[in-house]
Amino acid sequence: MALKTAKIITFTSVKGGTGKTTTVLNIAGLLNKKNLKILIADFDFYGGVIASSLNLEYKNDVYTFVNDLMNNKFETVDDYVTSFTDNIDILPAPRDPRSASKINAKYIEIILNRLKPKYDIILIDTNHIATPINLITMDMSDNFYYIITNTLADLKNMKSMVSIFKDMNEEDYRIVLNNSIMNIKTIYSDYDIKNMIKTEINFTIPKSLYEKNIEKYIYDGKIITMNSSSKYEAYENIINDFLKN
Repeated sequence: MALKTAKIITFTSVKGGTGKTTTVLNIAGLLNKKNLKILIADFDFYGGVIASSLNLEYKNDVYTFVNDLMNNKFETVDDYVTSFTDNIDILPAPRDPRSASKINAKYIEIILNRLKPKYDIILIDTNHIATPINLITMDMSDNFYYIITNTLADLKNMKSMVSIFKDMNEEDYRIVLNNSIMNIKTIYSDYDIKNMIKTEINFTIPKSLYEKNIEKYIYDGKIITMNSSSKYEAYENIINDFLKN
């Protein structure tokens, strides 16, 4: 299965600690099994952990990509991505967080346009801050997904974002309720959540997908969905959503 040009799928949140990065990695692992060419772009410039989660050794990152574009040193995108599997490449966040402030938002569109012809799917992991970089990234995305948890802080913040999107007539976002995180109890029912955030939850990652050995996977630099025989219908539903168009 090959797509003509990459679909850009962005994952974000309304605060930290929602399991966003784990979700990105697990979806990449399942896409890997579909024989699609995937790039995971870590756009959490101040605290990205994609590369470290995978024990990835790399030379270049998104900052060196931008810096070389600015200084006319760019030759090919292959110089800036690092292979994790035959089907999964990684574009790491800046190795030095101090470099993040030097990345001009206008280069995000240039980077993504350079990358799109090379991949079927580009999965972007971002932070929860509404920076110009994140806004451009979302604008360029075919779909973007908010990963939230069943906590009052997440629900209040998501309500605010839903209100903003309604004012903007923005409809390309989806909300994913992540119930698989340890120590977060299910306090509010689906009915409660719908009434609090004033819209539907599109997808739910159930408690059954809590992985008690997640620290070992991270220590070993492995993706859970590539190394487990469990059923991952919740992630497959998200994948089917962005592959259907």
